[in-house]
Amino acid sequence: MIIDAHSHVHDPVHTHVALLDEAGVDRVVLFGTRPHPERATDLASFRREMSVLNETVSGRSTGADGYRAAWEELGAACAAHPDRFIGFGKVRLDRPAQQIAAEVEREVVGRGFRGIGELTPPPDGAGQVEPVLQAAADQGGLPVVVHGFAPTTAGDLATLAGLARRYPSVPLVISQLGGLNWLTAIELARDTTNVYLDLSTANIVFAVRLAIDEVPDRTLFGSDAPYGDPVLARATVERVTRPGALRDRVLGGTLAELLGL
Repeated sequence: MIIDAHSHVHDPVHTHVALLDEAGVDRVVLFGTRPHPERATDLASFRREMSVLNETVSGRSTGADGYRAAWEELGAACAAHPDRFIGFGKVRLDRPAQQIAAEVEREVVGRGFRGIGELTPPPDGAGQVEPVLQAAADQGGLPVVVHGFAPTTAGDLATLAGLARRYPSVPLVISQLGGLNWLTAIELARDTTNVYLDLSTANIVFAVRLAIDEVPDRTLFGSDAPYGDPVLARATVERVTRPGALRDRVLGGTLAELLGL
């Protein structure tokens, strides 16, 4: 089974399904989203969508309406294509731990989602993720995905690895291979047994090869579509691996085990 570990709701949804078909991807972990760059028709509209993205990844997106709309959009996509989409629910980080736990139970478990993410703490604020990890542990070890590209810092990655060690039952996925801090991400994952690396939007092919070599059982094929392309992301993994058990694990086997598929 080929599983894309990182993707966002597309508008319209059927365009995403077509991309998955083209890439030969069976299923995909789907995150809710506020920005929709695939809606853009010119440079000005693309800039507007990216300004929303910048608010989100900088941890400044805290409006309840935005979260609610993203939850509903994600739920509708998963209901329309339950055979393709594996929903992960995002929760707010600007809440007391008790409210975060309640939100995980209501908006993630209660909606039938299989994990939590993609979380976007502010730069140098990765410590805000700890109450989510506690809630994930209390819910039986739900996987948690945290944004890894800029503005996430190398210090944030170290903080996440330290938190992961406190909650060993929770698979913690650093997305985008840690962005420009990919070497640090690989080293931290190598030394932290419940940290996983999502390989989406890696900007250096050698980084993908090295991640798979160093952490073969905890590297996950992902596209970050619509920012990345499932066809190209799969080709990158296949370029740096040989046919066989290792490639199969990276392309979906490891994630299938995590999710009990």
